[in-house]
Amino acid sequence: MKPNLLTNTPHCDLAFTPTPCYRLSNISADLECNLYCKRDDLTGFAFGGNKVRKMEYLIADAIEKQSDAIVTSGAYQSNFCRVTAAAGAFAGIEVHVVLGGTKEPTMSGNYLLINHLGARIHAVRSDSWEDWEAERQELADSLRKQGRVVYEMPIGGSVPLGAMGYVGAFYELLDDFKRLGINPTHIFFASSSGGTHAGLLIGKWLTGWEGKIIGIGTAKSGGRLSEEIRTLAKETGDLFNTTLQPEDIIVDDAYVGEAYGIPTKGCEDAIQYFARKEGIFLDHVYSGKAAAGVMDYIASGKVNRKEPIVFIHTGGNVELFA
Repeated sequence: MKPNLLTNTPHCDLAFTPTPCYRLSNISADLECNLYCKRDDLTGFAFGGNKVRKMEYLIADAIEKQSDAIVTSGAYQSNFCRVTAAAGAFAGIEVHVVLGGTKEPTMSGNYLLINHLGARIHAVRSDSWEDWEAERQELADSLRKQGRVVYEMPIGGSVPLGAMGYVGAFYELLDDFKRLGINPTHIFFASSSGGTHAGLLIGKWLTGWEGKIIGIGTAKSGGRLSEEIRTLAKETGDLFNTTLQPEDIIVDDAYVGEAYGIPTKGCEDAIQYFARKEGIFLDHVYSGKAAAGVMDYIASGKVNRKEPIVFIHTGGNVELFA
């Protein structure tokens, strides 16, 4: 049974849930494994993805606080900024997005959609997440001085309220496992800003699930991301009166490659492989690198091929059109 906090905390029903979870029969046969996929790329709202689950709680909070402006930040192809722009449009709240990058963006992919959704774009010529967040804070302060009621959303919506979306998703996963008659040993997914990861960990701790949750790092060093997840998981866990278990925080940054957003050979191979075997589209920034990690874990024997494992597809495939 879900905790009362999940059901009683205001949220907007944006996502189409439960999302599908099923065995990847072609890949399982080809790799001689037992791989399942949770299709959170199919959450529906504004082209879906994991950010929609977080946004259900964040936009409800913005509405409850009578906000008339939302400010967030991300890369030009940010999935979270796309979903934020859509949620603001849905709620009738003006959205300001600080978008960063050193290259001039093309009117494509998420950048195109953010424009279509009417968000006000503020460009920062930097690849640094710290620079984006500093500009977001400065913009929010400026809007408040103008008398606006500003609601701030950090990169990825990775705050305790946003992480609650994946606490709920973990309970949904357990329902999937029961329906499928499986007890997976591992859950894999792309880990970047930490909100999805922290939420899944809280779900594990609340339910006592014994498998491993492994975030394939796609943006930062494993040590830095682990510390950020540790902090966020503790803050989120405090809301649910559950205890932090640091040994459960597993981040594998071996598949990041040169840097955030830069494709790797393994990522490219995974994108083609999933498309041609299962008709599933991954992206170069998040899910492609995560899938490359899963395939390597299987190939190298880091997981038992005979036991069921789950890959959460967190979305982001709009990036293929960038």
